[in-house]
Amino acid sequence: MSLFGGVIPVTGITFLMFCIFAILFGGYALGRITIKGVCLGDAGVFVVALLFGALFYPSLEQQLLFNGADFGEKALEIVESLGLILFVTSVGFIAGPKFFGNMKKNFKSYVLLGLIIILAGGLAAVSCIFMGKAIGFGATIDSLDGFVAMIVGLLSGSLTSTPAFSAAKATVAPELTSLVSVGHGIAYIFGVIGVVLFVQLIPKLTKANMDEERAKLIQATDDISKKKVFNGKLLELDGHGFAVFALAAVVGVFLGRIKIPMSSAGLSGTCFSLTTTGGCLLASLVFGHFGRIGKLNIMPEQSTLKLFRELGLVLFLVGAGIPGGADFVKYFDVMYFVYGIIMTIVPLIIGYLFAKYVLKLSLLNNLGAITGGMTSTPALGTLIGTAGTEDVAAAYAATYPIALIAVVLVSQFIIILF
Repeated sequence: MSLFGGVIPVTGITFLMFCIFAILFGGYALGRITIKGVCLGDAGVFVVALLFGALFYPSLEQQLLFNGADFGEKALEIVESLGLILFVTSVGFIAGPKFFGNMKKNFKSYVLLGLIIILAGGLAAVSCIFMGKAIGFGATIDSLDGFVAMIVGLLSGSLTSTPAFSAAKATVAPELTSLVSVGHGIAYIFGVIGVVLFVQLIPKLTKANMDEERAKLIQATDDISKKKVFNGKLLELDGHGFAVFALAAVVGVFLGRIKIPMSSAGLSGTCFSLTTTGGCLLASLVFGHFGRIGKLNIMPEQSTLKLFRELGLVLFLVGAGIPGGADFVKYFDVMYFVYGIIMTIVPLIIGYLFAKYVLKLSLLNNLGAITGGMTSTPALGTLIGTAGTEDVAAAYAATYPIALIAVVLVSQFIIILF
């Protein structure tokens, strides 16, 4: 088989590579379209990937059949995971030098905000369950257990949380895991795009002076960054820092695989783990904080980190977007999509207002923490561009672990409650 009727003959893995780069080109072009100062940015790649998945996913699956086995889904998982590792490891290194000082200064604020966002999402999910019971579960579900499984999947998708998704699948009855997957896929789309648009719209709606907001953030992070300067010459393993970046990623993957039992069933039951995302983020934060081991430099070049951050983000969006588009078309139901929108918007608004009026966080610290509380990797990438400074990554990194743990627990509690 060949693409476009044989005009461009590509097959197998080459077909996948062709598709990825075509999606990147189209996505960047779409992301540049600006309406009243708001654009999709990198999320344009996600939209194009969704469209590609909806239209061409069967062709991709056919091209990636090896010995009768479908390699298509696994190939996209590899693309998604590689992108995620590149992105979060870069973010950790960038935030590391100022992270622990920022965390120490604002620890209570970040913990509270992370909890408030996830609890708001959980309450929105419970409200949707009662709403569903009142008006009917949906076109494809006729039981409360099935509807709860769908709602919890929608919650994990709304918060773009893979750990919550995994925990929900492990907690529901085996015959209901597919409903969790469907819900996650339906809500994930607005979960990504909604937060991306939110972090761009809020500064415009509040008519914020971005130069002043940026100065506040930079001043705050400069005040708490007291990293010692090493006067001697540091040993470099390579000129760009690829080696130490790879080391941090290796350490992070191992940390992410550590499982902590959360039930009496032990490792055979529900477990909590940092996952690859949390493990790589933690490892690179530590590496970035210390910067060196003895005379060995363990901090990659800033140019390397910026490149890997951008490359990782768009690869992640392609890997997640293609199968997401296919599932969206297959399982779409208007009410499920509406529930997902509710579970995205409610925690966003409550989190923003709580951070602004109760915690008194500056705008960029507020939005950075919200992207962490929503566990939204794409939104952080957009916010960095909107803010014009990478210092917002410190607030994301501080709130993210709290939200990561809270969303897993809330998802499981909802299942147990109903």
